[in-house]
Amino acid sequence: MTERPSALAVDRRGFIRLAGATAAGWVALGATSDRMRIVASLTALPLDDELTRRSMIDSTTSRLGGLVAGLRQRGWVEGANFRLELRSTFGGPDRLKAAIQELLELKPDVILTGSTVETAAVLAATRTIPIVFATANDPVGNGFVESLAHPGGNVTGFTNSTAEMGGKWLQLIREAVPDLARVGILFNPTTTPRGGRFFLDSIEQEAAESGVSAIPAPVNAPADIDEAVRRFTEPPKAAMIALVDSFLVVNRKAVVAAAAKYRVPTIYPFHYFMEAGGLMSYGPTLEVRSADYVDLILRGTKAGDLPVQSPRKYELLINRTVARTLGLTIPFTLLARADEIRE
Repeated sequence: MTERPSALAVDRRGFIRLAGATAAGWVALGATSDRMRIVASLTALPLDDELTRRSMIDSTTSRLGGLVAGLRQRGWVEGANFRLELRSTFGGPDRLKAAIQELLELKPDVILTGSTVETAAVLAATRTIPIVFATANDPVGNGFVESLAHPGGNVTGFTNSTAEMGGKWLQLIREAVPDLARVGILFNPTTTPRGGRFFLDSIEQEAAESGVSAIPAPVNAPADIDEAVRRFTEPPKAAMIALVDSFLVVNRKAVVAAAAKYRVPTIYPFHYFMEAGGLMSYGPTLEVRSADYVDLILRGTKAGDLPVQSPRKYELLINRTVARTLGLTIPFTLLARADEIRE
């Protein structure tokens, strides 16, 4: 699906020149070092989560698997000249703080974060160790970088969604549910960008223009999910939007199960929810590009000199079997725009 919301343009020519110049010196420099390099990484998922386990072996769709494979292509071999240290932040603020402290004590050469919340916490702990965020929203607004083109400081990385995505999610779920009168917005205020406002503004604007009531449905614990979804079972016709939120990713099976239980059509931001049985998702393809920047930093490039990059492609996934279960007939015009239709 080539259509995508508007986004701040990032001039990548500086990065291309830098990468080219660095590549020219790879042969002479090699990936050898007089010491073992340490690449640290944080994940909001439990270490025994399916996505975490897969991330260590799947180089095509996972962040850590793609990182290790990408670094290997650039001459870095785990256990030979670099060591990957992974810590889970699952368990709340105290665990996040402890995980960061554990990594800082290792004096890593670079820290890879997986969310906006993680990046903010690591930046609060260090302004010297290079940080690469694999996914983050509004890095300028959150104070991570001075600008997308010239981050400055010790952090750079990749964005995964713009604020306009909120309105796009509502447009898509309205096409799937033509008689939609209400939409619930599911999120955890402590783990989603700007407490939810990053996406809520565009959702509310689109809702006002289309005559739909937009109703925030904040949740603070896994036990809150079932009741939050149940509220949208009664007339008038309702659907839900799950925001970009590490809490929802961790609890994706509970979210999808509640949506199925109460027959509430829901659109999700990542394909992870589709694998759990979700109706539809629209979001960035989550290409694994972190190895590019981690490699450059290990070779001496400053994180603040590497421009923040935006997603290159967004994809729409639809599960037609789930749609039939919900009594929905997905319009052909919507199916025709899907990147993948699952049965």
